[in-house]
Amino acid sequence: MRRRRGSRPPHARTLAFYKPYGVLPCFTDPAGRPTLADYVAVPDVYAAGRLDADSEGLLLLTSDGALAHHITDPRHKLPKVYLAQVERIPDAVALEQLRVGVTIGGTRTKPAKVRLLPGAPKLPDRLVPIRFRKSVPTTWLEITLYEGMNRQVRRMTAAVGHPTLRLVRVAIGPVRLGDLQPGQWREASSPEIEQIRQAPVHSARDNDITFNLGFRRLVGGGAIWRKTDSRSSHRGRDRRS
Repeated sequence: MRRRRGSRPPHARTLAFYKPYGVLPCFTDPAGRPTLADYVAVPDVYAAGRLDADSEGLLLLTSDGALAHHITDPRHKLPKVYLAQVERIPDAVALEQLRVGVTIGGTRTKPAKVRLLPGAPKLPDRLVPIRFRKSVPTTWLEITLYEGMNRQVRRMTAAVGHPTLRLVRVAIGPVRLGDLQPGQWREASSPEIEQIRQAPVHSARDNDITFNLGFRRLVGGGAIWRKTDSRSSHRGRDRRS
C-alpha cells in the first residue's frame, strides 16, 4: 500500500535531545571531539538542523526525512526559542533593534520576539564556566527566531553591543526541552510531531510583507521608531509629522 503523502513513515523515530556544551551536532568527527554518538545509540537518526558546539540545549534527531525538512525549511516559520546570557543590560533601543532586525554579514535578520528576563532561568550548570568579568554585569534574554542564519543569536546580540556568553535552545516549534538534563533524550510525542507537520508554508511574498519590517529612523534620539513594510518602503522619503 502506498503511504499517504506527509504521513509518518513506519518505524520512524524522532528524539528530543539535550545537547551538552562542547558536543558537535553530528555522529562522527575525524578529530575525535565529542559527538552525538557519545550520547545517542539509536540507529538511523540524524540531526534536523544545527546547534553549534559552544551552544547547548534542544536538538531534534529523526529518521524521517520529510519531518526533518519541515523542521529546517524556513518557509514553515517554525519558531526556535533561545535563552541567551549577555554582557551588560540591554536598554529599550537595543531590545527593539533585536526585535525588528539587525544587519549581520550584509543580511538583515527577520523580526524576532525578544524579552528581558527578570532573573536567571533555572538551567543545569555548564561544565565549562562562562568567561566572567566582575566589573561587567550580565543578564538573560529570551529570543524567538523564525529563521536559521549561522550563529544568528550570537551575531545579533554582538551587533547591538551585548555579546552572548551562554546560549541554550529551549524549544523548537511545539517541542520543548522541559526537564531533560544535558546528555539525556526522549521520544518526541505523536502530537508534537503532528504539530510540526501541520506548520503552514508561507510564500516569499508573505515573508516580504510580514517580515521585511525595518527601522526607518530613531526619532529625537529616543526609543521611538517608525516602521514601514516593503510596500511603503519604495514610496520615497518619510515625511516628518
